Amino acid sequence: MAFPLVLLSPKLALALSLSAGAHAQTTLNLPIAPGPFQPTMESLKGYKYPEWFRDAKFGIWAHWGPQSVPMEGDWYARQMYEEGSGDYKDHLARYGHPSKMGYKDIIPLWKAEKWDPERLMALYKKAGAKYFVSMGSHHDNFFLWNSKLHRWNAANMGPQKDVVGTWQKAAKKNGLKFGVSEHLGASFTWFQGSHRSDKTGPMAGVPYDGADPQYQDLYHFPADPGDRGWYSTNPKWQQQWFNEIRELVDNYHPDLLYSDGGVPFGNVVGLSMISHFYNSNAAAHGGKVQAVYNCKQTSDGRWVEDLERGIMPRIDPNPWQTDTSIGDWFYNKHWKFRPVSWVIDMLVDNVSKNGNLLLNVVQRPDGSIDPEVEEMLKQLADWNAIHGEAIFGSRPWTVYGESTVKVRGGSFNEEYKYSSKDIRFTTKGSTLYAIALGWPENGQLVIRSLAKPAGQHINEISSIGLLGFSGKLEWKQTAEGLYVTLPDKKVSEFTAGLRIKGKHLQNVPFAVATPAIQPDASGNLALLPDSADIHGSQLQVESKDGQPNLGFWDKADEYPSWKVTFPGPGKYEVVADIATINDGGAFTVKVGDNALSGEAPNTGDWATFKETSLGTIEIPTGGEQTISLQAKDAASWRAINLRWVKLRARR
Repeated sequence: MAFPLVLLSPKLALALSLSAGAHAQTTLNLPIAPGPFQPTMESLKGYKYPEWFRDAKFGIWAHWGPQSVPMEGDWYARQMYEEGSGDYKDHLARYGHPSKMGYKDIIPLWKAEKWDPERLMALYKKAGAKYFVSMGSHHDNFFLWNSKLHRWNAANMGPQKDVVGTWQKAAKKNGLKFGVSEHLGASFTWFQGSHRSDKTGPMAGVPYDGADPQYQDLYHFPADPGDRGWYSTNPKWQQQWFNEIRELVDNYHPDLLYSDGGVPFGNVVGLSMISHFYNSNAAAHGGKVQAVYNCKQTSDGRWVEDLERGIMPRIDPNPWQTDTSIGDWFYNKHWKFRPVSWVIDMLVDNVSKNGNLLLNVVQRPDGSIDPEVEEMLKQLADWNAIHGEAIFGSRPWTVYGESTVKVRGGSFNEEYKYSSKDIRFTTKGSTLYAIALGWPENGQLVIRSLAKPAGQHINEISSIGLLGFSGKLEWKQTAEGLYVTLPDKKVSEFTAGLRIKGKHLQNVPFAVATPAIQPDASGNLALLPDSADIHGSQLQVESKDGQPNLGFWDKADEYPSWKVTFPGPGKYEVVADIATINDGGAFTVKVGDNALSGEAPNTGDWATFKETSLGTIEIPTGGEQTISLQAKDAASWRAINLRWVKLRARR
């Protein structure tokens, strides 16, 4: 599709003529504030990351709104219109059929009667947060700011308070930078289920309340056939998004703006908003942009790339951010909260790789937080009081660390269990910090990266201190590494942080051998996602229901493999635990020259796993060998999620 552009000036509209079926010759009016940036990828290369964001490292997010009311977690507003889903059944039992009692009727139940933003913000600041992000609008199209363009907002309904403005006031009072997140871009297609009806049962064919024209300013008008992507192709909705997010930016002037997806609506509408945001911020800061735009798209320096529930596998030269949560995104009474040890591991790992951590602290519908969440925040505050000097205002070293855990990057990939053998590095001025993600049981830290090779004038260490400990440490360097003896009493249950001074400090590379998988007492072998070698750029470890699996397996030329040790010749039944919504995906298990083919069953859902026996494979010799699971061929391949492969010994 061709998009002929006519850019008049930064003060005037960006006109776009579209030829797209029913929307022929629709003109978008996308005015941007005057300033150095134009809505082009080339122009945005001139963006410079503000130092406040690079120094901040840690922010807290309030992913909160009417969808908290049922206490059933994320995406309730959509899933309550999906016949047969858990949220549909819950809504039917508690509130009634969505043809009469729809999401519009949940909104008045969100009253935020125990919300104390100033108290919460003081807790967040004490826990170490340097910026705070308020939800602006989720995909439910309900605004948490006082909007003149949209009646479905928190100032008019529900709590009848300007939630964004109130959060902002509390953040500024506590000296925190303030951001807003917008999930509105996806709302237009996301909410289309509200227009449908049950297919079975006594209410079959009765339209849900989203089909009622009087409520379509909440649920949106019906989408065109085929308009089903994350971002709509409809220019009317694109214009609506631009107008409403510009209202948010112009009225609240946030320090950070987050979009839940890539740049919204491609390189015209979304880039116009980014340019407007940067230009208007520069005008308020003496011509220097102090704003951060955050989205889930590779930035190449134009904005801050965000990874949802994920990590980077390396140091990124550009600052980036993980957004994640201590639980579900919205309050979910079925979920357990993450422990503070996990939060600390995520923070340290991100910071060592030039990243920030934006952590959602889950609030109850009434605005309060649970006692265990308060305890976690207190523990985090205590940890930061000791270790914060290695985190805030720091910069990466030449390498992010050394690890015994295979760390793979990407979104939805945060299930790692670290130990004291996993070290992360940061720097501040001439000081190097080494943080072990655990306290060693034998009281000794070994850092291979800081070895002292014979005859080389590097890693000339003059002093080592332990954060939180005023005494003297015993340490020595060899050609194999730096050995540090820690005090008998632990400074922290979670980490051990060293402050290292010296000259010519640089990484000494060392090889970490990946151990082969050994059979259990019965001779069986378990091949798990975390121990796999992944071949390809898209296939990655993700989590479903708290368990890791290999997902995003869309490409036939990508595959996992494992090194295993067979005790000798033998026969094994091969069983795989698979989830997929596809039929007929054929794959092959290979061990040397031996192969066994199978077909993945359609389990009906990406999170519904089913054990599938592929038959028996014969291993002619013992010893270390490689097992791989690959597509049988490109033509027959269908995407699957794989939780594990097991080889069960047959006598």
